[in-house]
Amino acid sequence: SRRELWHIIDRLVEETGATVLLSTAYMDEAERCSSVVLLDQGQILMQGMPEEFHDKVAGCSFAVTSPDVSKRLIQSRLLALHNIFDAIIQSEGVRVVIHPGTRPAWRTAFDSKVRLKIEPVAPRLEDVFVMLLRERRLRETDAHGLAGNKPYEGEDFSPDASVETETVIDVDSVDRWFGTFQAVKELSFNVRRGEIFGLLGANGAGKTTTFRMLCGLLPASSGRLRVAGVDLRKAAARARARLGYMSQKFSLYGQLSVRQNLEFFSHAYGLRNQRHRARIDWALQQFELEPFVGSSSGELPLGYKQRLALACALMHEPDILFLDEPTSGIDPLARREFWRRINDLAAQGVTILVTTHFMEEAEYCDRLLIMCEGGILASGTPLEIKRQSQGEHPSAPVSMEEAFIRLLESAPVTAMG
Repeated sequence: SRRELWHIIDRLVEETGATVLLSTAYMDEAERCSSVVLLDQGQILMQGMPEEFHDKVAGCSFAVTSPDVSKRLIQSRLLALHNIFDAIIQSEGVRVVIHPGTRPAWRTAFDSKVRLKIEPVAPRLEDVFVMLLRERRLRETDAHGLAGNKPYEGEDFSPDASVETETVIDVDSVDRWFGTFQAVKELSFNVRRGEIFGLLGANGAGKTTTFRMLCGLLPASSGRLRVAGVDLRKAAARARARLGYMSQKFSLYGQLSVRQNLEFFSHAYGLRNQRHRARIDWALQQFELEPFVGSSSGELPLGYKQRLALACALMHEPDILFLDEPTSGIDPLARREFWRRINDLAAQGVTILVTTHFMEEAEYCDRLLIMCEGGILASGTPLEIKRQSQGEHPSAPVSMEEAFIRLLESAPVTAMG
């Protein structure tokens, strides 16, 4: 849908000479503009053509891979190095950006037996945005005495941390009908403990319906759904007690304060007495919400709304966490902080099921399922998905977004009911 919108915009500019002013949280969209203004807290950080932004971090971007350790461990270790200000999981490795004019001691972050491959990659506009935001956060302290959106300092991952083989979500030949319309068609897949599993698809592909069925909010028309060892046809309420859910619009009560939201969700999940108080204290401390404890949640900055929503979803320490487009509209720093928390949860054995429209975030998943018209279009690891999109004659490496579009375009078109 975004690509089609850009075709319309490009044609409008070319044919009529129209001037277009675009506001976006997608840095890849900003790359397509002839002039860019980066804003933060009402002030201009930098403006110019995309090429000028690239020049500012020329020679600072690298792809780091290793056959010996996981990409999550690579990311965690490299972010601890002094001269690295950004490291995100991408493809089979980690995309790293260093401070201009510096040279990190890459090897000091790993055991001497760990093999590393470090290759330069082209700079991006987002590299500059993240660098400028981090520099600004380091210089400033907000009115509450906190540095805004500072990087999350979670637990390190052990070198032998791996996805376990226990299946905690099992979907077998599931259909869902709404009258004469079939929204989900013979869907089958499974998710393992401690796995980050991505559910992707164009609008109307059936993702939301699948999510609602897995959460026990919508019954399947046929087939079998088992979540946390529980058959959803027989004991949906018991399964829901082991789930956490965070929606795109952040399932908060805007008129309630931060503490009142935490109190409500704690009681809703059945927490009482000492555990109730302990988990609220944990949420306020872990997500740095103490300065806002009496503030209306509807008036929080978007990044803090996201923190509060995730805290509410984790109040009862669920085994499985459902995330429905959880980073929509938030800035790059808040997205990075969020995903470091999610990686930490997965390392502790929490199973994550996520939908996202950020194709770069799909790279963070261990496995992906791409849906189309209610069925499965492709499934596998991010690398396997990319290879499937290239068919029998692989060419140059493709991005996840390119792979996603290729697979959708090659899907057979069926008549709409």
